[in-house]
Amino acid sequence: MAKEHLNNDEFFAQLATLFESSTHGSIYLTQKRSMSALTYGTSAEPTPQEATEPQTPFPDQSLASPTSIIVRATNGKSKAARAEGKKIKLSTIVEYDALEGFFTRYAEVCKGKMSGLKKRDRSKAKEKLKAKKKKLGAGGEAKKA
Repeated sequence: MAKEHLNNDEFFAQLATLFESSTHGSIYLTQKRSMSALTYGTSAEPTPQEATEPQTPFPDQSLASPTSIIVRATNGKSKAARAEGKKIKLSTIVEYDALEGFFTRYAEVCKGKMSGLKKRDRSKAKEKLKAKKKKLGAGGEAKKA
């Protein structure tokens, strides 16, 4: 069930294809620390030096080495579509040293492929809100006829 992660170049090529092929629906882009970065060590007991240091509210922010991240993209198809093989899942691991260049290219791909989107039409929602306010009146209570 586990798929291999793509290298960064393959990820960008397939991400561009995903944006082009998706004419309707959502594309989800997520990122988080890779699982290898979340292992702190094998000992459950803190060392005497660790025990005397004050506890920080977020101990994962003071890691000794920089961590890599995993970036994922999916077209968000339903469970039925997953069974038919229509759901597309992409992922890549970005090392700490390559983060700046990766996110520059990532932003270019996302901006370039989102330029054709239409702005959402909200005029119907505004009309409904005006009608509701008119019905309730200035006092906030329903008018008596």
